[in-house]
Amino acid sequence: MLEGTLLTIAAEGEAKAVPDVATIQFGVLARGSTAEVAMAENARQMTSVFAALKKAGVPDRSVQTTGVSLNPDYVYAEREPPRVTGYQSSNSVSAKVRDLRNLGKIMDALVAAGVNQMNGVSFGVDNPEQLLDRAREQAIKTARARADLYAAAAGMKVVRILSIQEGGAMPPPMPMPMMAKAAADMGGASTPIQQGEAVLSINLTVAFELK
Repeated sequence: MLEGTLLTIAAEGEAKAVPDVATIQFGVLARGSTAEVAMAENARQMTSVFAALKKAGVPDRSVQTTGVSLNPDYVYAEREPPRVTGYQSSNSVSAKVRDLRNLGKIMDALVAAGVNQMNGVSFGVDNPEQLLDRAREQAIKTARARADLYAAAAGMKVVRILSIQEGGAMPPPMPMPMMAKAAADMGGASTPIQQGEAVLSINLTVAFELK
């Protein structure tokens, strides 16, 4: 039962670490005169791409198909109905890579194998729980410090914590868009990658009783 004054504090805690995993989003877009030709060409290129991933040491469990589509190509002329000129088949894939030292080379190998759509790369921590616990500790310390400040300003003291509600971890950063470019186009150099710093955060809402 509350006998004093209720104070509710929202606080955030952060923990930082060097990323140890990257998720790359890529795909193959193939065209053909018929739907069957477009799908067959896409399948041929994707088979080569999956083989390149396996050769780079990326296990099957870290690779996931995220989208498959088949659409007609149209040509438009004035006062004429649209006319189908062929078909395009798209296959999108997400792959989790832990060998960050060779990430640029792996991306180049994918392009060489047939990837012609490189949609982004995001970095994170493979096992984030230890970092999240550090963020939780920081968040609760921040909440208590603010509660003490408010209480002192009001001529009161913090008696106890009534409740702690966790809002959850902040979502990971969105992938950075990148353009697919083969290593051969850059004089044999691999695509430069900077992994930066991973920041995990926790939001808490803490209720205090003041007297």
